[in-house]
Amino acid sequence: MVISIECLNVQDVSALTPIPVQSGVTVDSIQKIGVFTSGGDAPGMNACLRAVVRKALSLGKEVLGIRRGYQGMIESDFVELTSSSVSNIIQKGGTVLKSARSEEFRTPEGRAKAAKNLIENQVDGLVAIGGDGTLAGAALFYEEHKIPLVGCPGTIDNDLFGTDETIGFDTALNTAIQNIDKIRDTADAHDRLFLVEVMGRDAGFIALNSGIGGGAEMVLIPETLSDINKIKSYIHSLMSEQHRSSIVVVAEGDELGGATRIAEELKKDAKFKAIDLRVCILGHTQRGGSPSARDRVLASRLGVAAVQALLDGHANVMVGVIDNQIRLTPSRNVYSRKKSINYELLGLTQLLN
Repeated sequence: MVISIECLNVQDVSALTPIPVQSGVTVDSIQKIGVFTSGGDAPGMNACLRAVVRKALSLGKEVLGIRRGYQGMIESDFVELTSSSVSNIIQKGGTVLKSARSEEFRTPEGRAKAAKNLIENQVDGLVAIGGDGTLAGAALFYEEHKIPLVGCPGTIDNDLFGTDETIGFDTALNTAIQNIDKIRDTADAHDRLFLVEVMGRDAGFIALNSGIGGGAEMVLIPETLSDINKIKSYIHSLMSEQHRSSIVVVAEGDELGGATRIAEELKKDAKFKAIDLRVCILGHTQRGGSPSARDRVLASRLGVAAVQALLDGHANVMVGVIDNQIRLTPSRNVYSRKKSINYELLGLTQLLN
């Protein structure tokens, strides 16, 4: 169940048609492609990298790996990638190219240094694998230095406009559900109330889907404004009147402050003194692990599509999958518009609790 007094205004991804942006480059003008991963790691990034490399090589292009994202770009931390370089990585979580924050890249001077290094290494186009911060940085970099760049959506949060699903989301979701199933066993054995916090600072996609898949009695997400008094009343009725264990899935960015804060509020209420309440924060377990088959296939499709988009003359766009079709969305639309959750799923949580 989701207890909500107001749904925040969001833009539905299906309401807008992505518009490709032409850069004027041609197939022959791009001979060397740089590829990097940036931001939070997501299962499937390596599968995407593998696809980028092998697609580019199949067309006679060179590939330069950029280690540690934008920071590596500034420090010329480059490595030539061959077909064998990306062998035996499709099943690995994390990113073999590593990722890092770069405060220097936030400055015009840092971006100019990065561009200079790329030009000196004869990089004609870039593929960026990452989330909204990565793509926002990529868009600014293109606007300033005009190096053609195509983004691939790599984030477990599934919060990027321009694609139905992001690389890493399916794996993270299954990790969350597996953990919720295990927590359910011990909750049932002791008639306990568990508040399970999943990742989702700004979006409730993992919480909403894992709540349904894990049979949670309640789901709390950033996209809804929740009434703590209604939450207390509902949980208390489940635990005391129906004499059963309960699982509440909480997105870390829920407006009430996350699972720990909610637990503190519940414990202040005298009615909850007799209820055995526990908090379990899944945290970074959701980022790691071998990517699911779904993520491997999605990442492979997007990696190939990114290279093709570059060679077709597109720049400053993100490749995504909408209704199972590859689509291009201008980068400015990706990071400036909010992707909507599925409100039909919200209804399911209320029906199935």
